[in-house]
Amino acid sequence: VARGDSVVALVRDPARATFLEGHHLTLAPSDLASVEGLRSAMAGADAVAHIAGSYRVGIRADERDVMWEANVGTAERVLDAASEVGVPRILYVSTLGVHGNTRGRVVDETWRRDSTDGFLSWYDETKFRAHELAQARIARGAPIVIGMPGQTYGPHDHSTASRQLEDAFAGRLRYVAFPDTGLAWAHVHDLADGLVAVLDRGRIGESYSLGGECRRMAESIAIAARAGGRRPPPMRVPTTFLRAIAPINDRLGGLPGLPANVRETIASADGVTYWANHDKATAELGYAPRPLAQGIRDTWGGDPA
Repeated sequence: VARGDSVVALVRDPARATFLEGHHLTLAPSDLASVEGLRSAMAGADAVAHIAGSYRVGIRADERDVMWEANVGTAERVLDAASEVGVPRILYVSTLGVHGNTRGRVVDETWRRDSTDGFLSWYDETKFRAHELAQARIARGAPIVIGMPGQTYGPHDHSTASRQLEDAFAGRLRYVAFPDTGLAWAHVHDLADGLVAVLDRGRIGESYSLGGECRRMAESIAIAARAGGRRPPPMRVPTTFLRAIAPINDRLGGLPGLPANVRETIASADGVTYWANHDKATAELGYAPRPLAQGIRDTWGGDPA
């Protein structure tokens, strides 16, 4: 939009996306269920970016079908509709999470997870299957390029990880859970620039990692606290405690303040690293994510981002 492109954004509820409204941008209500509606919206487009999905960990078993539909079903319909109407460039937004647990390694796009390890969460499996779906269509000649974001944070990002950075910066965070979780932090503005670069100049059929600074959670929270002139929270929630209450919590569908499925949350967070470098995106596309401390100050310190 800033460079003058005319953008049609399909959103489930336009009332929740009013901050996006402006010149050259149209908000169109859609739940991505109607293939005919997708074809109609995409006809004549220079490009399509599929960014929609459901990002939640620790869900109940009866919520799995809804997440499968959000992550796999929508990907299938959007990518196929765009191909059918002849859109020349299609961006599929995946995740660095498709690499699985990198076990402390900072990997690249060629990394392949060990399939015998299984999946870390239902979210992990659905995004992996959608990534496979995109790759299968690339193999059949679809003009798809894949962007793989790391852990986002910043303005209008609603992830739990981003909220913890904000609370640590403001001195509101009282404890750290899963301090050894490793994330590749990407400020949302840098990620948006990276996705546009992938859409514009990425090589068809290729994947591009769009992460940033790789840090463990405890270290990340300490950086946020220091950036805000605060001390890091002194308390850590013992994983042994969470393991102990998991059977009761999960049977009851979630105790106050806890996810419905603590065992899944532990499996996807306890000592797990989602680390990848962004060398390829930097070399080919000029992707340049800002350091974590700078991104935190830019977002919550009153400085322009």
